[in-house]
Amino acid sequence: MHQIRNIAIIAHVDHGKTTLVDKIIDQAKILDDRKERKDLLLDNNDLERERGITILSKNVSVMYKGTKINVIDTPGHADFGGEVERVLKMADGVLLLVDAFEGPMPQTRFVLGKALDLGLTPIVVVNKVDKENCTPDIVHEKVFDLMFALEATEEQLDFATIYGSAKNNWMSTDWKNQTDNIIPLLDAVLESIPATKYNEGTPQMQITSLDFSAFTGRIAIGRVFRGDLEVGKEYMLCKADGSTKKVRIKELHVFEGMGKVQVEKVPCGDICAITGIDGFEIGDTIADLENPEALPRTEIDQPTMSMLFTINNSPFFGKEGKFVTSRHIRDRLFKELEKNLALKVETTDSEDKFNVFGRGVLHLSVLIETMRREGYELQVGRPQVIIKMIDGKKHEPMETLSIDVPEEMASKAINLVSLRKGDMLIMEPKGDLQHLEFSIPSRGLIGLRNRILTATAGSAIINHRFSEYGLYKGDFTEEVKGAIVSSAAGKATAYALNRLQDRGRFFIDVNQEIYIGQVIGENSKSDEMAVNLIKGKQLTNMRKSGTDEAMKIAPKVDFSLEENMEYIKADEYLEVTPENLRMRKIVFKG
Repeated sequence: MHQIRNIAIIAHVDHGKTTLVDKIIDQAKILDDRKERKDLLLDNNDLERERGITILSKNVSVMYKGTKINVIDTPGHADFGGEVERVLKMADGVLLLVDAFEGPMPQTRFVLGKALDLGLTPIVVVNKVDKENCTPDIVHEKVFDLMFALEATEEQLDFATIYGSAKNNWMSTDWKNQTDNIIPLLDAVLESIPATKYNEGTPQMQITSLDFSAFTGRIAIGRVFRGDLEVGKEYMLCKADGSTKKVRIKELHVFEGMGKVQVEKVPCGDICAITGIDGFEIGDTIADLENPEALPRTEIDQPTMSMLFTINNSPFFGKEGKFVTSRHIRDRLFKELEKNLALKVETTDSEDKFNVFGRGVLHLSVLIETMRREGYELQVGRPQVIIKMIDGKKHEPMETLSIDVPEEMASKAINLVSLRKGDMLIMEPKGDLQHLEFSIPSRGLIGLRNRILTATAGSAIINHRFSEYGLYKGDFTEEVKGAIVSSAAGKATAYALNRLQDRGRFFIDVNQEIYIGQVIGENSKSDEMAVNLIKGKQLTNMRKSGTDEAMKIAPKVDFSLEENMEYIKADEYLEVTPENLRMRKIVFKG
């Protein structure tokens, strides 16, 4: 039996995890050279490809020098921390990927802290050393300081470091010495990461991931912690509430390359997928039939934000979506709970309203975007942070916010953050940028990214992560712009839009269908304004349409889903359909 190494790749968003996995797959010659080759092989869902981020963790396996290496690609964003916390339990070691210019970022700290707590052996990979102005040696020191701050053990602090560029397919123990392959990295994995130990005794496997097949139903994925699992045998499923249930394994698969291979038996230490058992949840243990022992369940960080989900009852209801009723939305939300551990759904006293709790705006927006692509129509309210009472005092979630911005624009960013009750922690130069770090209430982040990007002409790089619950900091004092609301239904005319341009900026185009109560723009003042955009020019024999000077209408402001979610106010809903995103007043009196 060959040896097994289980490694998870952890890093901040966009530091090159999935690209590195691509190169490991290439090095092991898993793919058929004759077939067309795509980049970012593991980011296989449309949302991941469009956003360039990993949302769901994935497994691949490669053979190197007679050793099987199971590689787990994890999400880098703290909003998907629920994914990271689960899958790290399958690993013996981690590859910590750090950008040679940016260094350790807030999310790096988050995932590394989880890995060190589990006692995993780290290998540090300083990636992107081909970047201009990069400082690999300083980054190496910063990673050491970070591990020390996270209370790593002496063994963990004695980590191996590999330098290179995953994009250009080379890794080396010295960043000045460029090679032509990533073999030094694979060698470091064999040397530094401990081989899986065979634990004698009754079988134990914890389910840490789910998959689904239209042919075989739900598939349980996890690592065998003790003993062996065999096809056709009966086992006991230990559930969260302490109950047990007899199950029989129909098929066992282990990971090989990009796919899975069916086997009769899986030994301790390997990661496998099981079909044929049902009624399981993530965290359940498959154990011995005679004397079942459950493994401790992973504690998942609690949600910090909530949103109201409700049916679409706008005048355009049912025109664009397939699934529009409260039953459809209810079933879809509860189905999501099966695999999205960091999510919570609460029913309300109304049949068609649901409170959905998540890790942050990105976590919730990915769920909403997935639903609209599946054909759902719904409305969501403004994101609200979850306030807790601790020792009789009001506490709110706090975040660590980091902003990298050109020096001449740093004051604008600092001013905007301080308006949201943010306290500065660090200010230091980083190449030609100024690096700023703040402690800020989570509710202060809602809508802040937009404002900072506008104020810094799009040059700011913004990241944040949840840090702790802190004392409530009071209300914000900033001025909020009023909404321009449509008071008539129909198609917007160029004539009306042109006449009202000086009143603010608009979110709609000429000839776009609008309805009464739809938020169609932002007033340049702080009060709300109802306007009629349907009105055309009154034409007579004396006044012809062509005699006026040509109209110059500014292009509409196009918001992404997250920007829309952060922009709406407490008295507004965001209408989400497969084709459009519209903001509207919940109650409009005209």
